[in-house]
Amino acid sequence: MNDRAFASATELTNEIRDRRIGCVALLDFYLARAERHNPTLNAIIVWQIDQARERARAADDALARGERWGLLHGIPMTVKESFNVAGLPTTFGNPLWKDNIAADNAFLIDRLLQAGAIVFGKTNVPYMLADAQSYNDIYGTTNNPWDLTRSPGGSSGGEAATLAAGLSGLGAGSDIAGSLRNPAHYSGVYGHKPTWGLISTRGHAPPGILTPTDISVVGPMARHAEDLDLALRALAGPDLLQRAAWRVELPPPRRRRLGEFSVAVWASSPLCRIDTSVSDLFDRAIDTVVRAGATVDDAARPGIGDEEHHRLFMLLLRAATASRMRDEDFARQQEIAATLSDDDMSDRAAVARGATLLHRAWGTANEARTKLRYNWHEFFKRFDVLLTPVAASAAFPHDHNADRDERTVKVNGRSVPYAEQLFFAGLASLSYLPATAAPIGLTGEGLPVGLQIIGPEGEDPTTIEFARLLAAEIGGFVPPPAYN
Repeated sequence: MNDRAFASATELTNEIRDRRIGCVALLDFYLARAERHNPTLNAIIVWQIDQARERARAADDALARGERWGLLHGIPMTVKESFNVAGLPTTFGNPLWKDNIAADNAFLIDRLLQAGAIVFGKTNVPYMLADAQSYNDIYGTTNNPWDLTRSPGGSSGGEAATLAAGLSGLGAGSDIAGSLRNPAHYSGVYGHKPTWGLISTRGHAPPGILTPTDISVVGPMARHAEDLDLALRALAGPDLLQRAAWRVELPPPRRRRLGEFSVAVWASSPLCRIDTSVSDLFDRAIDTVVRAGATVDDAARPGIGDEEHHRLFMLLLRAATASRMRDEDFARQQEIAATLSDDDMSDRAAVARGATLLHRAWGTANEARTKLRYNWHEFFKRFDVLLTPVAASAAFPHDHNADRDERTVKVNGRSVPYAEQLFFAGLASLSYLPATAAPIGLTGEGLPVGLQIIGPEGEDPTTIEFARLLAAEIGGFVPPPAYN
């Protein structure tokens, strides 16, 4: 059984289908690992064990009758705390919502259940999902399984830690500014940020909110690239309001061999300095792509400068997240915005400007974003994927300084602003592009590093397939030593 701790969900579905392992047995295996390892990680923070066992028994009975519920039949999994699961709390790490019990499932949860998955727990998040770390006053701090003194990332950090430690078979998280991709990078797993709108976010929102948040998406996390494809096929589909007329038909990957890809590379930016421990592994991965025969261009760009792109991303990002603010917090942002000078480029200024943006100004920014989306469309006529770093460094030590502007990370021995981590995430997020974070190796300190694979809008299988093919050349997920 120990070999199954880090097996792919794809392999596990085959074992279940062929009756080589029972659904109850597999669930109990992961629960036993969670009982052993979760206390030091604090990754899984809400449980529904009895319900999961009942469903696993039903899944075994169904197989005995020759029935298979779907692509994920019998797969034990966890999901991010911010998804509504009927009967369980959804708090977003906010103490004001600690007693908020979901009455219904999120769209994503229903899709997982329809596909046959068994959801046995929820994983930790930062307060209001607004951090690259995962800690809050309700559930405490989640640790990185590669080094307990470091963060597994955020806001899907609990999910990344759970998968990396081999405590569940598959995961689901969300992403607006790297919240799937950064934890995947810091924890050594895979995360896929889907094309915006491909998977409904209904039921992944503060209590009472139905309107989708601009830029924000929900998607799968896994230990193996092929599992992202498996989960995406289960999750993608029209929601209630679109179901009468819409169908989702994912296109096949553009290429089936690594050497056939046309690849653009965006390796660095003055807005996000990269530590050599990360850039060395990134360069090694690019060298592998070149040796495989792919066409590689490290100068191609979509016709917009780094600063212009990042300024537009931050403006629309902060405008999007303003809808989650309490009235008193919004009033405070209005006060800050009134005092800002035009040259103030701090994270504090970006939050205030975006949060208080007039609708006419938002429309102007959205028009600029729409034109950029068409630029990307032309860009991806020439290239199949764009490769970038995910973040500036490997996993960093816990830092709970309440003043975000004082937080820093070490890059090549120097302290750089914490907020610089957002630049490369913004390349995909702003224009609704799909992006897959894939592990590419370990630093000299033994910490995992990933790269980001960005693709054309609506062509999610292409970035996932590239990740799978790259893993076949350089290796993919490896278990943290203490959990193997």
